[in-house]
Amino acid sequence: MPDAVNHLQSEKGAKRAWGIVLALVIGVPILFLDLEPGRPEVARAAGVAAMMAILWITEAVPLAITALIPVVLFPALGVMNGKSVSSQYFNHIIFLFIGGFMVALAMERWKLHRRIALRILLFFGNRPGNILLGFMVATAFLSMWISNTATTMMMVTIAMAIITRVAEGSEAKAARKFAIALLLGVAYSASIGGISTLVGTPPNMSFTRILEIQFPDAPEITFAKWFAFVFPVTVVFLFTTWFLLRSFVLPRGEGIRLDPELISGQYRELGKLSFAEWVVGIDFLLLVFLWLFRREIPLGDSFTIPGWSSLFPVPGYLNDGTVAIALALPLFFLPARDGEGSRIMDWATTARLPWHIVLLFGGGFALAAGFTESGLSEWIGNSLGALGDLHPILLVALFCLVLTFVTELTSNTATTEMILPILAGVALSIEVNPLLLMIPVTLSCSCAFMMPVATPPNAIVFGTDRIRIRDMARVGLVLNFIGLGLIVAAMWLLGEAVWGIELDVMPEWAKAAGTE
Repeated sequence: MPDAVNHLQSEKGAKRAWGIVLALVIGVPILFLDLEPGRPEVARAAGVAAMMAILWITEAVPLAITALIPVVLFPALGVMNGKSVSSQYFNHIIFLFIGGFMVALAMERWKLHRRIALRILLFFGNRPGNILLGFMVATAFLSMWISNTATTMMMVTIAMAIITRVAEGSEAKAARKFAIALLLGVAYSASIGGISTLVGTPPNMSFTRILEIQFPDAPEITFAKWFAFVFPVTVVFLFTTWFLLRSFVLPRGEGIRLDPELISGQYRELGKLSFAEWVVGIDFLLLVFLWLFRREIPLGDSFTIPGWSSLFPVPGYLNDGTVAIALALPLFFLPARDGEGSRIMDWATTARLPWHIVLLFGGGFALAAGFTESGLSEWIGNSLGALGDLHPILLVALFCLVLTFVTELTSNTATTEMILPILAGVALSIEVNPLLLMIPVTLSCSCAFMMPVATPPNAIVFGTDRIRIRDMARVGLVLNFIGLGLIVAAMWLLGEAVWGIELDVMPEWAKAAGTE
């Protein structure tokens, strides 16, 4: 065993070394190309982008370390001022992530997320198909607010307890199919649920900030508007996935024996709701309410739900990041009443916040700013101008298809941050609404279901040793294409109603960015 471990480590080290060499061999020569006569910063930004892309794809160094490269190279190469680059690493989207994650960590600390999950499972009953649906609904709901990784870890723990009990009193073949269906359902629903809110998965937040960088006059991507567009997709996708697993993976019930006390017993072990759980639950509900109703919501031409931000002197000064921090702060002041004198939240819990993702966000935002400042986005867009001959929906489908399969092997956040500035340039070149390309691709980067390395949820369930790669790949391939179809259909059916997207019209805010 030690020899095998050493062999794997040496292979991994060699791969990382080759990643660094490849980044330098490809990236450095690009720095000296004459891509745009009279504008050397275009090639310099392209060279930095190529190096970062290769390092992110190969993970030759930690993703967050790669994200810091613009801090050094952009000022050194004359692409951007050092102050401007540094300011990209902390902004309102970062605060949205931090505040939302703090509330999620508070839910985890007091096990409120486990109570919610078990309560949902109790609602759906004890038949195999119902248990599968209950796990998927609970996982999807929690992953809308809590990190997909944390949600999956908790749900897999509950699922494994049920799988073990089922295996003790059921036929081996039926029990194995039940385990595959349940674990795949948890992994897939974590990714599906995460796309429906801005805080559900990092690519969504990357999109909002990169859009703002590339198109300063673009309309704000509010929590409510994103939810209104993506939630219907999530619901249809979730139930389609459940039907697929129930019909083709889950055994029909023959040979499966389920203990009716299996879930209710776990729920009773939690005892009564504690004071801390009450506080966190109320704080969470208030956070969601304030996110959804910050800005006015028009319901047709005759009625509009007013936004609460209009009660403040300057409503535009408030954003979703402000709300997230406002609801996270009180948790550090309120006592937990647990007999130990602790508060609802403390710094030890907050330290679990994935700060490497914060740096990864910042690196992506800095890269996007470099694309704009140097003129690289414009150059790429002009180079890909021939794509304008394709029908917009076909173009959307093509980009989504490519990115869905690219993220099977790469970080979805890093991939999103690399591709969105390019799509912004393409949209300007072919004169279509940038949202038409950027929103579907952002969603597609979170819809990779075939490989264990595609997403943390996939990796976690694969690590249980109950699933083979071919089990995941067979179902995941079908889901990749279903997700592609749903995302494209949503843009076709809801794009104009929610985002004001017209296929043959380029909005004024995009034109303004193109003339700067």
